[in-house]
Amino acid sequence: MLLSFGVLIAGYFLYGRVVERVFAPDDRKTPAFSKQDGVDFIPMPTWKAFLVQLLNIAGTGPIFGALMGACFGPVVFLWIIFGSVLGGGVHDFMSGMISERHDGASIAELSGIYLGSAAKWIMRIFSVLLLLLTGTVFVNSPAALLARLTPDTLNVTFWIVVILIYYVLATLLPIDKIIGRLYPVFGAVLIIMALGILGGTIFGGYRIPEITLQDLHPDGLQIWPFMFVTVACGAISGFHATQSPMVAKCLKSEKQGRKVFYGAMLSESVIALVWAAGGVAFYGATGGLNNALSELGQSGAVYDISTGMLGPVGGILAIVGVIACPITSGDTAFRSARLILAEITKLDQKKIRNRLIITIPLLAVGAVLTQLDFNVLWRYFSWSNQTLATISLWVATAYLLKTKQNKLASLLTALPAAFMTAVSVTYILMANEGFRLGANVGCPVGIAAALAALAAYVLIMLKKKKDPAKP
Repeated sequence: MLLSFGVLIAGYFLYGRVVERVFAPDDRKTPAFSKQDGVDFIPMPTWKAFLVQLLNIAGTGPIFGALMGACFGPVVFLWIIFGSVLGGGVHDFMSGMISERHDGASIAELSGIYLGSAAKWIMRIFSVLLLLLTGTVFVNSPAALLARLTPDTLNVTFWIVVILIYYVLATLLPIDKIIGRLYPVFGAVLIIMALGILGGTIFGGYRIPEITLQDLHPDGLQIWPFMFVTVACGAISGFHATQSPMVAKCLKSEKQGRKVFYGAMLSESVIALVWAAGGVAFYGATGGLNNALSELGQSGAVYDISTGMLGPVGGILAIVGVIACPITSGDTAFRSARLILAEITKLDQKKIRNRLIITIPLLAVGAVLTQLDFNVLWRYFSWSNQTLATISLWVATAYLLKTKQNKLASLLTALPAAFMTAVSVTYILMANEGFRLGANVGCPVGIAAALAALAAYVLIMLKKKKDPAKP
C-alpha cells in the first residue's frame, strides 16, 4: 500500500514533469483573462482551481468505481497506480492544456481541429451523451441515500426533483457563485473521508490483501477488459476530458496546468486506492464486498464501511460524501453539456435566456434517464467513459504530431491511446450490454484494432517527419 502511494507521488514529480516539458507551458495570456465574461471565463487561484477540478472529475467515481473494481482482487491496485500515472494524468493534462491553447474549447471542438469534422460531430454526440449519463448516475445514488435517511414521505423521486432543481441553478449561474464556493469545501470532505478510511484500515486491525495478478471476481468476470472499464474514474476517464476545458477557462497561468490537471488526477487515484483497499479489507474478501454491493448498493456499502471503521463520525462523513460528492460531478456534467451545446448552436452564454434554452431540455432528458437501473446506467457510463478517453488521447497525439518538432514526443499519448483502444473495443464486443461475442472474438479483435490504430499512427508520424510543414 505504501509503495503504491510512493509510485503515485513519484509519478507526479517525475513523469508529470516529463509530460509538462513535452507540452511546454509558457507565459501567454490565458482565456480566463482574454475572454473573461463573468459566467464561465473567470480567473481562479491555483488552490481553488485544483479543488474544483478534483470535485469535477471525482465525485463518488473513485469510490464506487474502486469498490466495484476491487471485486477483481488486489490486481486493481496496479491498474489504479500505473493507469493513472501513464494514462489518466497524461489524458487530463493534455485535454486541459490543449483546450487552454484554444480559448477553452471543448474536447468535441478539439477533435474537429485535429481529427476532422466527422470526428467533431461524433465527439459532440458522444460527449453530450456521456455527460447526460454522468449527470443521471450522480443523481440516483445521493437520492437513494437521502430517501433512506429521511421520513418515508420524502422518497427517492422527491429527492431526485430536489437535486435536479439544484442542477438548474449550478448549470445556469456563474461558475464562482456556487461551484467556486462549495467545491473547495466538498473537496476537503472527499479528502478527509479517504484519510479516515486509510486510518481505519491501518489502525483498525484490518488486513489489506497483497497484490496478486489472480482474478478473484466472485461472478467470474475477466480482468481483461472488464476491470479496466469498471474502475473508470480512478485510473483514466474520458469524462475528465469534458471537465478539464471548464477549469481551463479559469486558470491564471498555463504553468498551473500540472498542479491542477495532472495533480488532481493522481489525487483521485490516491482516493481510489484507499477505497479499493479499504473495501476488500473491511469485508474480508472479494466475495463479501461483491455481496455488499449487490445487497446494499454502492451508497449503502460506503455507509457500511464508513460507520464500521469510523463509527458515528464515519457515518456523518459518508452521508456528506456520498450525497455531496456525486452531486458535484453531476452539476458540472450538465454545465459542460450546456457549454458543448452552446458551441454547436452559437448561443451567447452571457444571456441567461440562452442558457435556459439549453439547460431546461438537458435536465428534462436527465430526469427521464433517472428511471433506469443504476447498475445498467453505470455499465453504459463506464464504456462510454473509456471510449471517450481513447478518442481524447488520439486527439492529444494528433496535437503533438502537428505542433512538436520531435514527433517521438507523441508516443507519450499514442501508447496509452492504443491500449485504451484495445480495452474499449474488446469490452463492447464481449459485454452483456454490447455484442456478447465472448473472449475468443472480443480479445483478438480488440488487440487487432489497437495494432491497426498504432500502424496508422506510425505511418502518419513518418509522413510528418518527411514533410513537417504539411498539416
